[in-house]
Amino acid sequence: MLEGVNLTVQPGQRVAIVGANGAGKSSLFQLLLGQLAPEQGNVSLPGGCRIAHMAQEFTASGRSARDFVLDGDFELRRMEQALAEAEARGDDHEAARIHGELDVHEAWSAPRRAEMLLRGLGFADSDCDRPVSAFSGGWRIRLNLAQALMRPSDLLLLDEPTNHLDLDACLWLENWLRRYPGTLLFISHDRDFMDRVATHLVHFDNRKLELYTGNYSAFETQRSERLALQQANYERQQARVAEIQRFIDRFKAKATKARQAQSRVKALERMEKIAPAHVDSPFSFEFPVADKVSNPLLSIRHGVAGHGDIPVLHDINVTLLPGTRVGLLGPNGAGKSTFMDALRGAGTLLSGDRTCGEHLAIGYFAQDQLEALDLDASPFLHLQRLAPKASEQSIRNFLGGFNFHGDEALSPIRSFSGGEKARVALAVITWQKPNLLLLDEPTNHLDLEMRQALTMALQNFEGAIVVVSHDRHLLRNTVDDFWLVCDGTVDEYDGDLEDYERWLADRRKDEEAPPRREVAGESPEASTDNASATLTADERKARKREEAELRKKLSPFRKRQASLEAEMEKLQAKLGEVEQALADPGIYDDSNKERLKTLLGQQAELKRQQEIVEGDWLEVSETVEEMEAALLG
Repeated sequence: MLEGVNLTVQPGQRVAIVGANGAGKSSLFQLLLGQLAPEQGNVSLPGGCRIAHMAQEFTASGRSARDFVLDGDFELRRMEQALAEAEARGDDHEAARIHGELDVHEAWSAPRRAEMLLRGLGFADSDCDRPVSAFSGGWRIRLNLAQALMRPSDLLLLDEPTNHLDLDACLWLENWLRRYPGTLLFISHDRDFMDRVATHLVHFDNRKLELYTGNYSAFETQRSERLALQQANYERQQARVAEIQRFIDRFKAKATKARQAQSRVKALERMEKIAPAHVDSPFSFEFPVADKVSNPLLSIRHGVAGHGDIPVLHDINVTLLPGTRVGLLGPNGAGKSTFMDALRGAGTLLSGDRTCGEHLAIGYFAQDQLEALDLDASPFLHLQRLAPKASEQSIRNFLGGFNFHGDEALSPIRSFSGGEKARVALAVITWQKPNLLLLDEPTNHLDLEMRQALTMALQNFEGAIVVVSHDRHLLRNTVDDFWLVCDGTVDEYDGDLEDYERWLADRRKDEEAPPRREVAGESPEASTDNASATLTADERKARKREEAELRKKLSPFRKRQASLEAEMEKLQAKLGEVEQALADPGIYDDSNKERLKTLLGQQAELKRQQEIVEGDWLEVSETVEEMEAALLG
C-alpha cells in the first residue's frame, strides 16, 4: 500500500487523510495503534503519548449510554476500581490518596461531561440511561465516537466520524475538534468538514503520502495545479470545466433567492477552479430522463404525520413540481425522516390528502438502504431483475459509471465494502428512471470522488429532489430552497446554510454550562457568584431581555433585506424580458429602430436600478450580519 514513505506530523496539527477506497487510510491508523507492523522502516510516537481512537465495530451491551461513554476514560475507570478495592480492604489511607487523584482528574464532573458529549452528538437526555443494545447500528457508532472524545488523549484518531451524523451533530463536532488541544488525524469524505477542521492534509497517491498545508480546498487547488500540467489530462479537464460552467449559467438564470444565488455561484465558480483535481475520477453517471412526468408530481394538503397515534408534524402543505429542489433542515428528532416517509407514502401520514401525479416515479434512498439489497446478487443481477429485456452491454455500460467493471459487476455483493454497496443502491435507484428523488443521507459510505459524481448527476437531474444530508457541499450545489422541519411544522426557510448554523447556535446557547464543584464549606450562593460558575437565573433573564431587544431591532432590517431581494427578483425578471427581446435578430432591422432605442433605454435603466438596489441590499445585509454576530456573541 505504501512504499518509501516519509511523513512527520507536528504536535497540535489537525490532519485530514484522503485517498481512494482501499488505498490504506485505515491501515495507517492500525500502524499508529500498533495493530500492524511496517515491513520496512519505522513508526515513532512521543514517549507517553496517549492515543484515543474511534472504534468501527458495533458493541451490544447492557451498560447505559452514559456508562459506555465514561468507559472511554480508562484512567478514570482504573482509579474507580482501585478506590473500590481500597475501601473493601478498609485501607483508609490508600482510599484518601485515590480520592485526591480523582479530584485532580475532575472525576466529579465526568458524568456531566459524558452527557454533554451525548447531547452534542444528537442524543436526547432520556437516552443517557438507555442500554447500548437498545440503539441501532448508526447510533452505536455515535456512541463509539463519544467514547473516543471522552478519553483524555494527546493523539486522536477518527475514521470517518461524520458518516452517521446529521448536519447538526456535524456542526457541533467541528467546533469540538477545533478546540481539541492535542494532535488530530482523521479520515473523512466530507469536504466542508475538512475545510472547517483541518490545518493540514495527507493524500494517499500512488503508494505515496503527500502532505499539504491547509484545508481540503487548499489541497484541491494545489493538486489541480499539478494535474493541469499533465498534457494527457488536458482534454478531459476542459470537458469537465465546460460541464460545470454550463451548470453555473443555469443556476445564474434559475436561482430565486439572492443570498442563496450568490453563495451558489461562488461555490460553482470554485468548482470550476478545482475541477482538474477530479478529472481522474473513476465515476461518471447521470440519471436517465423519466419516460413520463406529471405536473405537479406530488402534493400534501392539511397533512398530519407521525407514528401510531402520536403526531409529530402538523398542517403539512407542500407541492413538488418537476424541477423542485429542496434540502430539509431541522434539529435531530424534529421529524425529517417522518416527513420523508409521508412524502413517499410509507404510512406516517396520519391524516390529510396526499395526491400523486399520474406518472409519479419515486426513487428513495434511506440511511438503511444497504440492508434492502440482496447480498447474494451481483450489481448486474440487481439491475437485470428490474429490466429483464435490457441488453447485457447496456447494463455493463451503466454499471461502469459506478466503477463496477469486469468480474466485479458479476460478483455477489456480500463481500463488498459499505461504499461499494452504497454505489449499488444508487445504481438501482438511478436505473429505474425516477422523476422524484427522496434522498436521506445519500453520501454515507461514499468517498469524495463518488460524492462529486453524485453531485454532478443531481445537478443535471430534471425531476424533483428532496434531500436530507450532512454534506453541505452536496446541499449547496444541488438544491434551490431549504425547508425547516422544527417544532411540529414544515416551513420554507428564508436563509442559507450559514444562516441555519447561526440559528442552531442561537438555540443552543441557553444550555447549561458545565457544573462547577462546590468547595467544602462554600455556600451555593458563593459558588454561584464565582466567575467560573454558571450564570444566575437573574443574569440569564437579563441576557434574554437584551437578546429579545436586539432581535426586535434586527426585525425591520431583515424585512428590508427581504423586500430588497424581492425587488431584485422583479428587476431581474424585467431585464430578462428586455434582453430576450434584444436577442431577436429582427429587432435590429431598420424598421425597428425606435423599438430598439426604447429597449436599449429600458435595459440601461433597469441595470441602473439593479445597481442601486443591490448596493442597498449589500448595505442592509452587512448590518444584519453585524447584528446577528452581536446576538450570537
